[in-house]
Amino acid sequence: MARPKLDAVKFGLAGGIITAIAVFLVVLAEVIWPGYASSWNNAMMSIYGPFGFSVTFFGAILGAVYSFIDGFILTWIFAVIYNKL
Repeated sequence: MARPKLDAVKFGLAGGIITAIAVFLVVLAEVIWPGYASSWNNAMMSIYGPFGFSVTFFGAILGAVYSFIDGFILTWIFAVIYNKL
């Protein structure tokens, strides 16, 4: 019996949207309540900091864009590999 294939682009979009929302909300929470997720935001600074990310409202938007791209690529690769197996 054939296994259904994943639509890699739709899977990638779903992964990108979820990661973008998560990053945006956590950074925004850190802006509103300092210390809320400082360790997580320090990790984000080490990854996206050289590209302009900061713990501000604008940084939340920029981090969401960067994480959408990363989330899309990673989940797209997952779906492509899944379909090949």
